[in-house]
Amino acid sequence: MEGQSRRSMRGTGSSTVAAMPVHRDVAQWRPATTDDVDALWRFARAVGKADHPHHLTTREGIERNFALSHFEPERDSLIGFTREGTIAAMGMVICPPNHETLARSILIGGVHPSHRGRGLGRELLTWQLGRAEAQLAAVQAEGARWSGTATVPRWILAFTHETAWRSVRLFRRMGLHLVRYFQSLERRLDEPVPGIALPPGVRLVPYSADLSRATHAARDSAFRDHWGSQPMSEEAWDSFVSTGTFRADLSMLAVATTPEGTDQVVGFTMASVNRDNWAHQGYTGSHVDLVGVVEGWRGRQIARALLAAHLEAARAEGLERVSLIVDSESETGALNLYRGMGFTPTTRRLAFTVEL
Repeated sequence: MEGQSRRSMRGTGSSTVAAMPVHRDVAQWRPATTDDVDALWRFARAVGKADHPHHLTTREGIERNFALSHFEPERDSLIGFTREGTIAAMGMVICPPNHETLARSILIGGVHPSHRGRGLGRELLTWQLGRAEAQLAAVQAEGARWSGTATVPRWILAFTHETAWRSVRLFRRMGLHLVRYFQSLERRLDEPVPGIALPPGVRLVPYSADLSRATHAARDSAFRDHWGSQPMSEEAWDSFVSTGTFRADLSMLAVATTPEGTDQVVGFTMASVNRDNWAHQGYTGSHVDLVGVVEGWRGRQIARALLAAHLEAARAEGLERVSLIVDSESETGALNLYRGMGFTPTTRRLAFTVEL
């Protein structure tokens, strides 16, 4: 039955249609709207507490998805309501723009803990995979229209934590392949922070709005060789740096003076503080969302100096720990760098794909 369900959603080109799920626990399926944000937030927190309690979804994070121009809720989202009007399951499928070397459709959502083990996740995931195929077929058609040739590779991407065993099992059964591990790490701030010397001509400054565009360019350049990464759109970047959890004062930039006398951002640590996580984590802390150094500037201790500056700033604020997530197979050697800075592994996030 599962194999038939997976195959039945396939179509050709942009005509692919995702069939509406059917399940006894759900009285109504419909797309999400902005009026659902509060209910979706409560649902996401219930799912998060069961699957990944240390990093709970914020209400603002859900709201941000609705503000993205490339997210069309009426086609890219689906909520399953019980007869009592509560959310039993929710799925979103987001296809970011800027398909430089890869087109991605990213699956988000899950099933409420009280409705698991009854096949609802399989029905929802079938719909999500179908919608993702339709999105990526449209990307291919658009690329062929402009270039006359096949477009970039197309991936369906889904992430889950290793503790969410039901999701891991479901992804495997539905034909997704485990391709990557992302390691979560933590660093206590009551331990000494090493002093790191910067190379000549490079200085550290806190992130500021006037350096936003330069930092965005540095991020896209530094992440060009990272697995699954593509350039961020301007609206996605602006959304990221304008969130309530983003901390400009804890985000550090490495700035170098070019031979022409202009400033260039050559490295960065972008950080956030989500107080909602503290009770479940058992400590106060910050999270380093992004760390990167532009190619040509790597191997000069810049990343270590940026991290050390963040650790010092977080400790000065009275925080107890710093966390981050790294690709376990990163070719930049990031995992060894973080461990050398005193970070220790905790849990892992798993990346599953279907390549079309």
